[in-house]
Amino acid sequence: MSEWEAPAKLNLDLRLRPRDAHGYHPLRSVFQAVEWLDRLRVEEGDEDTLIIEGADLPEGGDNLVWKAISALELPQRPHLRMELDKSIAVAAGLGGGSADAAAALAAVADLMKLESSKVQAAAAKVGADVPFFLTGGTAVVEGYGEQITPEEPLAGFAVAIAVPPFELATPDVYRRWDELEGPTGPELSGSELPPPLRRRFGELRNDLVPAAVSLRPELEDWMHDLGEAWEQPVLMSGSGPACFGFFLDLEEADDALSAVGDHRAAVAADLRPRGVARRE
Repeated sequence: MSEWEAPAKLNLDLRLRPRDAHGYHPLRSVFQAVEWLDRLRVEEGDEDTLIIEGADLPEGGDNLVWKAISALELPQRPHLRMELDKSIAVAAGLGGGSADAAAALAAVADLMKLESSKVQAAAAKVGADVPFFLTGGTAVVEGYGEQITPEEPLAGFAVAIAVPPFELATPDVYRRWDELEGPTGPELSGSELPPPLRRRFGELRNDLVPAAVSLRPELEDWMHDLGEAWEQPVLMSGSGPACFGFFLDLEEADDALSAVGDHRAAVAADLRPRGVARRE
């Protein structure tokens, strides 16, 4: 049996363009993997089985884990018994499902000695975030998620991540963004950012914040209250509603969790310089 770590990601910056002729939104985003992990265990079995602990998710073909394996288009493979321990909050903008899919691709590639080009091609078919998780760390992601430019891994600070007590579906948030005619999100810059981020990127924003707030107006108050408690502005990751703030180190980020109000999850995490990886 092999065990694989599947990390969450944060969108430190997310800028959208209107839908193109194919109905997709080109984007430019700064992705950062963090040490908030799901764990996937994989071994050969008598039949294909996926057992999920920690979340109420489909265990059959609708799960991204199976979709990823199907995307490999293998003429034959052994039956797989897989156990997925979910820790990353679902429907929160943290990419947990995509990370699990990437972990499944890495596990099957390791088991069957597949070439990396085949794995990368399958990842692009499964979802926009999946290719990033094969490399992780810090990266600028453009286009539809397929253009990944790895950056020197960020370091020198930690994050506190808090997820409000409700979910947001990504398609709904994008649809509302279109209905609102493509607003931009609030910007953070200058002393609001840790020096490594300020020097590297200048300013950060998430263009999906207005759409998320329009769908769930309570998110605006929740973010405001969280910012007051943390004495700093907070950012939203992806299509939300997970929010995060920057802290000097893991201890300070962990202390900040005590100030989080009603929530689904709250985690202090270090930045992760890699993506999915086999646990030795």
